[in-house]
Amino acid sequence: MNPRHHLDEATVLSFAAGALSPEMVAVAATHMEVCGLCRERLSGAERIGGALLGQQQPAVGDTARGARLREAMLGLLDEEPKIEASQAAAPASSNDAPAADCLPSPLQPYFGRSWRALRWRWMAPGVHMIRAARGSGDTLILLKIAPGKSMPMHSHQGTELTQILQGAYNDALGHFAPGDVADLDNEIEHQPITAPGVPCVCVAALDAPLRFPGWLARKLQPLVGL
Repeated sequence: MNPRHHLDEATVLSFAAGALSPEMVAVAATHMEVCGLCRERLSGAERIGGALLGQQQPAVGDTARGARLREAMLGLLDEEPKIEASQAAAPASSNDAPAADCLPSPLQPYFGRSWRALRWRWMAPGVHMIRAARGSGDTLILLKIAPGKSMPMHSHQGTELTQILQGAYNDALGHFAPGDVADLDNEIEHQPITAPGVPCVCVAALDAPLRFPGWLARKLQPLVGL
């Protein structure tokens, strides 16, 4: 898998700084599992953050406490990628789902381990959705869209982070296939059209509702909650 669409640099920096919501982290980490480039950029961001942290001077009279805080924060920066890597590389136990049936590990706390166990909810003709339990306030959803389906034109009131898991879609920004991520802000307006062949399955995190120019989509928006 060789992704052609990557996380924005600001997203990578926010990930390294721990400034993303858990829902955004789940999507970003799913992308990083399959994208060596973004993992390298994350490592660079963590090194820069660690160096900047090391240059900060504690207040006079609080040298020991400042040193402990710096050590703890640097330890977290060093430890977090190792934990994620060990989880990703851990061998499956006899109780785990087969590898081909496993969702990406960052999504398992929200949707479970097994693709086959997913319970899709009908949202519109050819469109099914699973919404994760609300956590930080952001929205995290799995979407399954039939081949050749045109989604409504929309823009964003905030940030949308979407990772393609299966299938593909096309929009004004290009062709998005498995491994690609769409890192979109409130200046982007697009209309995804799923590619022929197999359904397009993606995971998306949103920190604000979508904005639809069409009156019908606006009328239906409260029903689907996006």
